Order: sequence, then structure tokens, then C-alpha cells
Amino acid sequence: MKTVIKNHFVQFAAFTVLLTVASCTKLDQKTKDPNSIATPQAGTAPAPSSLSKIYEQLNQLLGQGNSYAMQEHTTDEILGPTRGTDWDDFGTWRKLHLHTWDGSHNQINDTWNGLNGALFQTTLLAESTTAPASDVAAAKFLRAYFTYITCDLYGQVQHRPATAAANVIPDVYTRSQACDAIIAELESIVNVLPAYNHDNRNLATKEAAEFLLAKTYLNKAVYKNDPTKPAGPFTFNQADMQKVITYCNAIIANPSLALNSNYWDNFKWDNGTKSTENIFVRQNSGGINVVWATCMGFHYNQAPSGWNGFTTLADFYNSFENGDARKGGPLAGYTDKVGSNVGFLAGQISGPQGGKIGNPIVPLKDRSGNPLVFTSDVSLFFSTETKGIRTMKYPLDPSTINDGGWGSQNEYVFFRLGDVYLMKAEAILRGGSDAQTPLQLVNAVRANRGLGNLASIDLPGLYNERGKELYLETWRRNDMVRYGMFNAPVGERPVASDPSRCVFPIPNIALSSNPNLKQNYGY
Repeated sequence: MKTVIKNHFVQFAAFTVLLTVASCTKLDQKTKDPNSIATPQAGTAPAPSSLSKIYEQLNQLLGQGNSYAMQEHTTDEILGPTRGTDWDDFGTWRKLHLHTWDGSHNQINDTWNGLNGALFQTTLLAESTTAPASDVAAAKFLRAYFTYITCDLYGQVQHRPATAAANVIPDVYTRSQACDAIIAELESIVNVLPAYNHDNRNLATKEAAEFLLAKTYLNKAVYKNDPTKPAGPFTFNQADMQKVITYCNAIIANPSLALNSNYWDNFKWDNGTKSTENIFVRQNSGGINVVWATCMGFHYNQAPSGWNGFTTLADFYNSFENGDARKGGPLAGYTDKVGSNVGFLAGQISGPQGGKIGNPIVPLKDRSGNPLVFTSDVSLFFSTETKGIRTMKYPLDPSTINDGGWGSQNEYVFFRLGDVYLMKAEAILRGGSDAQTPLQLVNAVRANRGLGNLASIDLPGLYNERGKELYLETWRRNDMVRYGMFNAPVGERPVASDPSRCVFPIPNIALSSNPNLKQNYGY
């Protein structure tokens, strides 16, 4: 038990330090507050970091906490049960699932700081007059991406010129203004960035910018809505939906991209070579890995030894059809060595004897010597070690698992072609037009997931398809808000939450450091 807790704590602590370092770099030392986004001396601007260092700001988006938790634990996809003394963490996970957070929530505060650090670093290079034009364009893409995430989560985005004096308080974009700024930034560089060719999947490309433009236009009705009505209703403009279709068509037309016939080629340890869908990724280098995506749910006695934490919700698991590759099952070259299926893990769990790859696969036991059976019933407050169906989205290289899986080369996926097909289908259903029908687009995705054709598709059906295709890829909260489903009762939240929960609060410390920030409606 001590070892498991220590491993979990070290991973989480290291991630928190990463955010702190990223967000405090070259910030106003007088306030020591990342919200200042300030230069070190009045009238001067620090030299921008190299582009490779700027890309490292993406690292904060990987990990089981902070922005990932805000996007996932607040939905119907995942929750963090307390198991005895494990995973209580002062209620941080429970508050996300129950929608009871406030401006003092630790992960909401840490994510704000990390994103503001990224905005500062990207701005230094995006506004450089001496850096190569290609670097400036890439920095603008990254700034737009971090602006998008901040806008989506918090509804307000701080901004200031790179050359602003240290005593200048940052201005603040409203959500509507931030949406406009994202679109303007991306449209200014989309034809400057290099075309996607698979080898540059970890870099800013034309297709990555087109993806983010499509995502922004698809959510424009949400971001332009009355800030006192963040849960809608929303009015989707036909011209915006046509923009979504235009950008999706441009991506689909790239001959280097195609839907994978094996869904798991997009996520397993060799997805860098096997995936033909992944548009924008973070490659495994410099210690970046996805071990957390396995260990956050794996039991201590599985391989690798997990933290026995998060689970999916039974209703979400039950929404999948049998035979859907996305629901999971045995994976050749993985299950025969690790014992675990991919996708969702329920029932009797198997693994290599003694937890070592190479040993015979046997039915595993829990710490009391009983059969290790994952059950669908789970409680946020009182769960045993076997409660809850677990998830496995990024299968680790079996050859690395005896060393903890740290050497597995899975690339973390930000943007993917499957999403493009479904965004285009949604845009048509919301008033856009195209030669393809929404049904053709959805069935094209389903055909590559081992499923038969649907006879018809509407917006509720597409919402369900998006959940199955993109679970644990941090788009569920975004989808739930757009579809008016985010506040609906789910799991152990039997009563609808307040509509204000559709945006997170501005952290209390941020409000005290920048008078241009105003607390969001309902907080």
C-alpha cells in the first residue's frame, strides 16, 4: 500500500511542479502570480524561448489531474472513488464529479496558472520580430490552442503584448472576444503552416490549424452566448456550420490521412507508425509518456502495478454495442502477454503471475486473496478496491512493462481524423450543407470500428456516437455543454447541477491580482 500511494503521489506532485515551473517562468517577481503575465523589467521584453521549448508547454495537458480531470471527471465518462484512505485527496475528485467546485479548487487554480504560463511563453515567440517566420507561425498556432482551452474552461482569457511594461495589468478577452481572437489568429497562419505529412504530426501543420478552426466554429454558438446563460440554449449559425464543413473537407482531402481499420492503432505503443488518423500528437520524448493513463485505473496487482483509482460509469459502459471495437476486448500482441483487455475492464481480471511479463497468464486476486473482479457498482465515498469498471485507452508496450512501462512509445493524441468526420456530420445536422450526408460520415467511422450501418442519424444519436468514438480524449465536457447535457444528473449526482457549472470559476487568487478579471456568473 505504501508503495502504491507513494507512486501516485510522486506522479501527481511532479505534474504539479511542472505546471508551477511552466507558469512562473519570466513572470512578475514582485507579485509572484502567474496572472500578471508580466515582463521582468518595465519597458523590456525577455527573449522568447526556442520553439522546442514552447512545445513543451503541451506537457501540462498530459496527466490524470488538472485540465484532464476538469474535462473528464465532470462528465459521464469517469469518476474518482475514495477507496478507504486512498484517493480522498481532500475531495478534489469528488467535487469535480458532483459539480461542487469553487474558486479555491486546487486543480482549477493550477490549470489556470499553467495555461497562463503557456500563453505568456507562446506570446513571446508569436510576437517576435527576429525569429524565423515558420517559428512565429507555429507559436501563433500554439497560442491559439492554449487560448481555446482557456476560453473553453474559464470563459475569459488574459492577454498582453510581449513588449508590455511590467506594471501594465493584462487586458481580458471575454469569451466572445477570445473566440474571435482564436479564429483571427488561426486564419492568419493556416495557409502559411506546412501541410500534414505524418512525419510532422507532432508539429503545427495546416491540418492541425484547420482542425482547431473547425472546433472553434462548431462551438462558436456556445462561446458567443450570453455569459449569464452558459448552458444555453444556443443558436447555431448556418454560416459557422459551413465553415466547419469547409475546414473538415480540407483535412479529409489530405492523402496522408485516413480512418484506421484498427481503432487501437491510434493509441497503442506503436501508434506513431500505425495510426493514419492522428493529426496532432505529443510524441514520447524527454520523459513524456502515458503510463498515467494506464495506472490511474489499474489495480495494484496488474501489470504494470497501478494506482487503483478512477473508473468509468456503468451507464456509459452500457451505452456501447457488443462488437464495438471501441468498447474493447483482447488485443493481439498485448492481451496474451499482459492479460488485460483494451478499452473497458470488467469482471475477472487476469495478468501475468507475479506481475512479471513472461510468466503465465492467470486469474488475479485482490489484496485479501479473493478473485480480482471489477464490478460496475462504485461509490465516490465508500468503495472497495474492486469496485468500478476500469479504462485502458493507451495500451503500453508489453516489452517495457516489467520496468513500469515508462519506455513505452505511445504518442498522446490531441486531434484525430475520427473527430473530423463527426464534426462535419454535426455541422450538417445543424444547418450546413455538403454532398455527403451525416449518415454516410457516421457510418464510415462505424465501419472502421467493426459495426454495421445505422439506418438514420440525428443530433442525439450523433452525441452518443461522439461519446463512444472519443471517450477519454478530453472532448466529452465540450460536447456535453454544446448539446445541453452537461448539467444533467449522472452517476452520484442525482439532481441537475446549476447551469453556471458550464464554465469554471476564475480562481480567487487571480481575481485579487487582476482587476480586469470578473468572476463568472453564478460563482
